[in-house]
Amino acid sequence: MKNFKLTVILLFLFIGLSNFAQQGPPTRSKIKVTGKIVDKVSNQPLEYATITLKNTKNPKGIAGGITNGKGEFEAEVIPGVYDITIEFISFKSIQIKQKSILEKKSLGVISLEEDASQLNEVVVRSEKTTVEIKLDKKVYSVGKDLMVKGGTVSDVLDNIPSVSVSTDGVISLRGNENIRFLVDGRPSNAINISEALRQIPADAIDKVEVITNPSARYDAEGGAGILNIILKKGKNRGLNGSFIANVGHPETYGASANINYKTEKLNFFTTNGYNYRNNPGYNKTETQYLNSDGTTKSYVNDNRDTQRTGKGFNSNIGLEWTIAPNTFWTNTFNYRTNKGDNTDDVFYGYFDSNMSYLYSSTRKNDESNDSKNIEYTTNFTKNFNNEGHKLSFDGSYSKNDDNVNSIIVDDNIKNTINPAIDKTGTIQDQSKTQIQTDYVLPFEKGNQFEAGYKGEFSNLTNDYLVADVDSNGNTVPNPNLSNTLEYKEYINALYTQYGFKKNKFSYLLGLRWENSNIEVNQLVTSDFNTKKYSNFFPSAFVTYDLSEETSFTLSYSKRISRPRGRFMNPFVNYSSNINIFKGNPDLDPSMTNKFDFGYLKRWEKLTLSTSMYYENTTDVFTFVRLETGDFVNGTPVILSTPINLSEEQRLGFELTLNYSPYKWWKLNGSFNLYNILTTGDYVYTNYLGTEVLQNFDSKAFSTSGRINSRITLPYKIEWQANANYNGPQTTAQGKILSVVGVNTAFSKDIMKDKATLALNVNDVFNSRLRKMETHIPGLINSYGEMQFRARQIMLSFTYRFNKAKNDKEKPKKQQGEGEGDFQG
Repeated sequence: MKNFKLTVILLFLFIGLSNFAQQGPPTRSKIKVTGKIVDKVSNQPLEYATITLKNTKNPKGIAGGITNGKGEFEAEVIPGVYDITIEFISFKSIQIKQKSILEKKSLGVISLEEDASQLNEVVVRSEKTTVEIKLDKKVYSVGKDLMVKGGTVSDVLDNIPSVSVSTDGVISLRGNENIRFLVDGRPSNAINISEALRQIPADAIDKVEVITNPSARYDAEGGAGILNIILKKGKNRGLNGSFIANVGHPETYGASANINYKTEKLNFFTTNGYNYRNNPGYNKTETQYLNSDGTTKSYVNDNRDTQRTGKGFNSNIGLEWTIAPNTFWTNTFNYRTNKGDNTDDVFYGYFDSNMSYLYSSTRKNDESNDSKNIEYTTNFTKNFNNEGHKLSFDGSYSKNDDNVNSIIVDDNIKNTINPAIDKTGTIQDQSKTQIQTDYVLPFEKGNQFEAGYKGEFSNLTNDYLVADVDSNGNTVPNPNLSNTLEYKEYINALYTQYGFKKNKFSYLLGLRWENSNIEVNQLVTSDFNTKKYSNFFPSAFVTYDLSEETSFTLSYSKRISRPRGRFMNPFVNYSSNINIFKGNPDLDPSMTNKFDFGYLKRWEKLTLSTSMYYENTTDVFTFVRLETGDFVNGTPVILSTPINLSEEQRLGFELTLNYSPYKWWKLNGSFNLYNILTTGDYVYTNYLGTEVLQNFDSKAFSTSGRINSRITLPYKIEWQANANYNGPQTTAQGKILSVVGVNTAFSKDIMKDKATLALNVNDVFNSRLRKMETHIPGLINSYGEMQFRARQIMLSFTYRFNKAKNDKEKPKKQQGEGEGDFQG
């Protein structure tokens, strides 16, 4: 902890010194020039448009700026006469000659018209950095990253600062797994979010927004924050698109197409892709079983080889209709399917207390799965003027069906009897309906009012069957392990927030109210549970702009993490007969109060963002391991299940930077360190009728870091390499060991820059292993490691038609893409 405090103090001293060094004598004679740039047809703001002011009497007197997300710009000039140029890629530039600027002046709203002669040119444009750092979020541009070519959304997230994807696919933000996933601003409808993200191809993703401390506008769900995955939607006039094909080892191949056709009134866009993936891996666990006095009872080694294959198809089709210059209606249909086979070959070795071999057994689990998902979304937006005054309506309906079947064969090698055969089957059906409306009303002097309503209604049915196969091949259902779960969740929410400016300070104050009505029903056992609760979620943000390059922000929000999925499901996971998992339908939601103090500094070639954060969570979810009283060949069966603990405090520091030392070299990196203090006791009665107290008080300190380098080599070959590190972390019942991984990729434009070849290697050294130690006094000591996916090599080919490689397309703010953001 001392090292942590010292690091933070030194860093903020560095920040202060850098500010002092950057500040020169005040330029009191300068005056401000402001304005707004919009698309002439749609009246939508144009982000990243450039404004240049040249003093007619002093050629060296040049000033300018770049528009923000609202199309607004601000520049400081010495009083005089200027020639002004406004430019944006694929639009006709505008020049204002001999403009006299003697006092603070607004140029008003300036409309740019698309230049048809540029729309079909295939040229290489200058591009933004891969990671754009803002005060309230980080925006990751997927198209610039070579590492994710031919990959999935999970590969995309694994390359984003602040985000980590473990070797078994679990996603965390700043080391916290309680994340709210959004797709185009709407919650994902997937039953298993980790698996669903591995099905969506990276080529369908435009960018990802990382929001660590969301305002009241967003859902309160997700104690760690929000990851908003924004899908591609073509915006260039005419017919354009791209085709991508890839092949890799272990056996992987796929193809996808992104096509866009736009007229003055209609914009049609579609992304379609198919992929086949083979992901081999392994898992091993070495367990020492203990007597109550701490002496050794026996040893069991569990070694398993896993083979996962999947065939996935994803189709996204949308149409945007410009009803009027300020009125838009967008409809999108998505269909996603995935079929796969998972095979686990498990070998158990049994040893006595002296580690002398006793016997062996095998267990084979052949699992097949079939998943289908459909979703329809609609958005209607009415802009009342060019200043951000608007009203929007959103609606969506989705249905997800998952069927999983497996055959489990147990063979005890020391016996001559026939192997035991079990069958399991899971049928999950989920439907979800969402409706939402948002209203944004800006006032003069940068003030803005927002309000809205959202309803989210979901129903999930999980029919789970476990059956034994007798010696005659007949299937006999096991009533002790089979059941049907019905989960219903109805959430209604209202929010309002108000933002205003005062001198160099900007304020955003909000309040959200959510009413939750949840039912968890076990139909076979007639066990019905209903949870109803209402909560208020305040948020507050204060930003201080020391200069155009330097800003500070202080924010607070309250968040909720509702237990879902496998956490609530009381069915036993039957993949192992001695280490089983069971959900807990009595779990309560956890509440988190989040505080964040951020600093953002921009130099000419460097952008630095730092953040110190504190999170206090009550009723946190923690997994406990308990004896069941059952034995398999003399080995005790251990049950893992989630419970609510009393409190968790997390204090951390994060640093993110973008650095471009040369035009041919771009660097970005992130570093995160945090300390977790957990307090809580768990009391239960074991199978012998004895009351047992487990104390979960623990302290954990961990670090993680990531660095990414992109270099343009001779012959215009792009080379990208990154390395990520997750440090060791203490848990309530053990320790997670450190993990290091390295990825690299090369690409080359061919066919007059209409096509690109890319080669990437994921996990170059095959070192991404999840390693864990577990210590439970009087029960077990164990060591385990798992490799979810072995090293992968991928070759991809991209062909573009009527589309520039790095077009800065004009942005149309869609629902969830930051519309109505109050910017200081």
